[in-house]
Amino acid sequence: MRRALCALAVIVSGLLLAPAAARADGPGRVALIGVPGLHWHDVNAADTPNLWRLAGQSALGSLSVRAVGRITCPYDGWLTVSAGVRSSVGSKCGPPPALEPQGAGAVIPGFDWLWAVRDVAYAGTLGTAAHAAGQCTAAVGPGAALALADRAGRVDRYAPSPDGLADWSACGVLAVDVDDLIRPYIDGERLSEAPEKLSPVQRRAVLSAADAKAGSVLAHLPPDTTVLLAGLSDHGSEPHLRVAMWRAPGAQGHFLGATSTHRDDMVILPDLTATMLKAAGAAVPATVIGAPWQAGRATTVEDGATALRHADIAGQTIREVGGVFFTALAVLQVLFYVVAFLLLRRRRGLGGVRIAALGLASLPVSTYLVNLTPWSRAAVPVPALVAGVLVCATVLTGLSFALPALWSRLRGRPGAGGVLGPPSVVAAVTAGVLVADLLTGTTLQLDSVMGYTGVVGARYYGLGNIPFALLATAVLLVTTAIADGLVRAGRRKAAVALVAGLGGFAMILDGWPGIGSDFGGVIAFVPGIAVTALLVAGKRVSIVKLGAFCVAGAVIVMGIAYLDYLRPPGSQTHLGRFAGQVVDGTFVPVILRKLTAMLSTLLSPNLMPIVIAAFAFLIFALFRPGAASAGVLPVAFERAPMLRAGLIGALVSGVVGMLVNDSGAAVLSMALALAVPLVLSAGIRALTPAPPGPSPVLRPLAAG
Repeated sequence: MRRALCALAVIVSGLLLAPAAARADGPGRVALIGVPGLHWHDVNAADTPNLWRLAGQSALGSLSVRAVGRITCPYDGWLTVSAGVRSSVGSKCGPPPALEPQGAGAVIPGFDWLWAVRDVAYAGTLGTAAHAAGQCTAAVGPGAALALADRAGRVDRYAPSPDGLADWSACGVLAVDVDDLIRPYIDGERLSEAPEKLSPVQRRAVLSAADAKAGSVLAHLPPDTTVLLAGLSDHGSEPHLRVAMWRAPGAQGHFLGATSTHRDDMVILPDLTATMLKAAGAAVPATVIGAPWQAGRATTVEDGATALRHADIAGQTIREVGGVFFTALAVLQVLFYVVAFLLLRRRRGLGGVRIAALGLASLPVSTYLVNLTPWSRAAVPVPALVAGVLVCATVLTGLSFALPALWSRLRGRPGAGGVLGPPSVVAAVTAGVLVADLLTGTTLQLDSVMGYTGVVGARYYGLGNIPFALLATAVLLVTTAIADGLVRAGRRKAAVALVAGLGGFAMILDGWPGIGSDFGGVIAFVPGIAVTALLVAGKRVSIVKLGAFCVAGAVIVMGIAYLDYLRPPGSQTHLGRFAGQVVDGTFVPVILRKLTAMLSTLLSPNLMPIVIAAFAFLIFALFRPGAASAGVLPVAFERAPMLRAGLIGALVSGVVGMLVNDSGAAVLSMALALAVPLVLSAGIRALTPAPPGPSPVLRPLAAG
C-alpha cells in the first residue's frame, strides 16, 4: 500500500510540475505544402523524387486525418487546419471554396457562414493568430487560402498556382495546395465512393504531377523556411494514415510525433495549426487542440518510410477485420453457453467445457499480445493476425493449467492448483499485460482488434473502453482470488486492503492524464472496487451505497480532469479540455453526443448477444443451479467464497461503464466475456471434493 501511495505521489508531482507548452520562439518563416490524398505507399525515390528528397531532410510521421466523419475530404482537411480543431462542413465534402481577388490577396465569399455550422465554430483561427503576431499570410490554391484565411475570410497574398506567386519571401506564413493527386477522386461536391478510383498507372501519373509541383514550391522557398508537408485528406471511401514530413532544425533523421497523440511517429491534423503558429512566432490560441510537432526516435529515410507504410497496413487490417472478429466472438460466446448448458445438465464433457471456457477468456488479452509479433509485415497480414491471436490464446490456456499445477508441486501439494488457479492465471496475465502497456505508452492497444487505430482516429493513446472493461474485470477477479486465501488464513482486513489498494492503483492508472486518460472508466471502476471490498469485508451493499460509490467515482475523475485543466492548454489531454468545457458551460453537447453513441450500441448485433447470453446463463446458473449448470456456480462460491465478490464487482463496473461510456454495450459485453467463462471454469473445478475444513461464507447482497 505504501508503494502504491508513493507511486501516486510521483505521478501527481509529475503532472503538476509538467513543463508548460512551448511558447513562440520569435518571428520565423513557415510553409505548409498540402498534398491531399498522399500516403506513404505513394512516396519512393523512383516515382516521387522531390518528395523523397524532402523526406531525407525531414522528420517522418503518420498523419491521422480524421476530422468529424469517417472520411475526411479536402474541404474538411484544410478547414481543420484553419480552425485548429476537427471540423467538417458535412454535405459539402469536396474541394475547398472558390475565392474572390482582393488586391494582392483574396477573400472567401460568405466565410462567416461557416461559424453557424455545428462542427466549424473556430474557422479562421490560424490566419487570425498569424495576423495578431504581425505575420503576413500568403496562399497558393483554394485549399491553402481556406487554411490561412482569418475570421474575415481574407489572406494577404494569393495566387491560384505556384507560377502566379511573384514573391515567395513576402510573407512569413505560407501554404500551398498541391491538389493534382486529389482532383480525380472528387465527384462534384463529394469524394469518390470507390476505394481506389484510379488504376496504378493513372495514380503514378498524377503522383508525378504532384511531385513536380511540390518540387517547384521547394525550390522557390527561402532557405530558412520551416517546411511542413502533409497528406491532408482521404482520397476515396477507405481511410488511411497519410504522409507527414517536417523539415526543421534538428528534425532530420527522426520520426515525427506530438504530445496530442503521445506517439513519436504519429500526428493529427490540428497539430499542423499549432506547429505553424509556433514556427511563425505566434501564440497558439487555447482553442487549438493540436500540439507542435517534435522529433521522435532516430531513423533513416528508408527504414522510417517502410515502418510508416506498415503502420498504415496494420491500421487498415484492424479496421477491416474488427467487425468480423466481434461477430465471430459473439457467435463463439453464444455457442459456448448453449453447449455448456446442455453438457452441464448431463454432467458430461465437463473437462472440455472447462478448457473451452479458459480458451475463450484467453482471447481478449491475446489480441494485445499478438502485437509483440511483426504480423503487419507478413505477406498476408490478416491470416498472420488471426493465427497469432489463436496461438497466444492456446499458449495462455495451456499455461493456466500448467502454472498452478507446478506451483502446487513446489509446495508439496500435487494437484491442479485449486479452484481458482487456472482462472487466476488468465486474469493475472490480462491485468498484467494491460497495466504494463499503460506504463510503457500503450503500444499493444494501438492497432489491435480490441484496442484502437490511428486510421479510425477515435483514440491514439491511453486505455480504450474495451481494454478498460478487461482491466477492471481482471483486476477484481485476481485480487479476490488472492483475498480468498487471506480470508481463509484469518486475515480479512489484509484481504480488504489488497482489493482496495491494487484496485485503486489500477483505477488511478486508468484515469490519469497521459497514462490511461479514461474519463468514464474511473466512474465505473470506483463502485466496482468499493462493492468488491465491502463484500470481501463481509458487509452489506445497498442501492444507496452503490449510488454513493458512483458519485465518488465522478468526483475523483473530475478532480483528475481539473488538475489537467490547470496545466497550459498545449499540455492538456481531453480530460482537461472537458473540465474546461464544464467551467465555461459548453459541455452539454459532448454529453449528448456520448449518450447518443452509447444508446446506439444497445442495438449492436455483435455486442448484445454476448450480454444476453452471458446474463441468461448466470441467472439460470444461480437461480436454478441443479437444472441449469449442475450446481457449478454455487459450489464454486462455497469452495472460494471471495470469487462471488469479484464477479459482482466486475458486473457493477461493467454495468456502470456501459452507462457512462460512449462504447456502451461494448464495455459490459467484454466484462462478461472475460468474467463468466473464468467463473464457470472455477465452478467445474470445484465439483471435485473440497479439502476438509470450514469455509467462510459471504453475506448476501442487499436489494436496498
